[in-house]
Amino acid sequence: MRIVCVSDTHARHHLTVVPDGDVLVHGGDITRRGKLEDVESFDRWLGTLPHKHKILICGNHDFCFQERAAEARARITNAIYLEDSGCEIDGITFYGSPWQPYFGGWAFNLQRGEELAKVWAKIPVGVDVLITHGPPAGILDRNRMGELCGCRDLFDRVFEVKPRLHVFGHIHESAGRSEHDGIIFVNASTQMGEGSGVVVEL
Repeated sequence: MRIVCVSDTHARHHLTVVPDGDVLVHGGDITRRGKLEDVESFDRWLGTLPHKHKILICGNHDFCFQERAAEARARITNAIYLEDSGCEIDGITFYGSPWQPYFGGWAFNLQRGEELAKVWAKIPVGVDVLITHGPPAGILDRNRMGELCGCRDLFDRVFEVKPRLHVFGHIHESAGRSEHDGIIFVNASTQMGEGSGVVVEL
């Protein structure tokens, strides 16, 4: 399976270079400030892409999916939307979650520690592709000020569950790919849309 990973397009999806593949995964922040019009534009764009399957989670900018969830979800017609939930495509299992450590009162924020650990505990053992908006601690999570922003509890759960692929975004400055203990990690941030998707073969 050829998986194309993008994230953090922030309503500039039309600028993103999207390679061909079987499954397109978006790691959240599809909008700038959570406007439903941005969701509609994003969904229309998804409909123009050739990938047979598309999977989407939200991020901290996507307020409408938290504050007006039914209205926002109804506007996604060209992708599978995951929120602490999963799906299976051609025998490959996917699980997605939008949460990340609290900062500045953005959408899908939770406090580090017990609150986030409870969310990560829902990630099922045996999942092949994990999609979270934020990174695990110490992996492609350094911001422009040099701070490590990832979640330690997510790190611990990822290495318990051991997915084949972990896709995330959120920290634009650390976009890239790495591998640890047999797990492929992709920070798929596309620099406000002005970037290219990352292709992973599973």
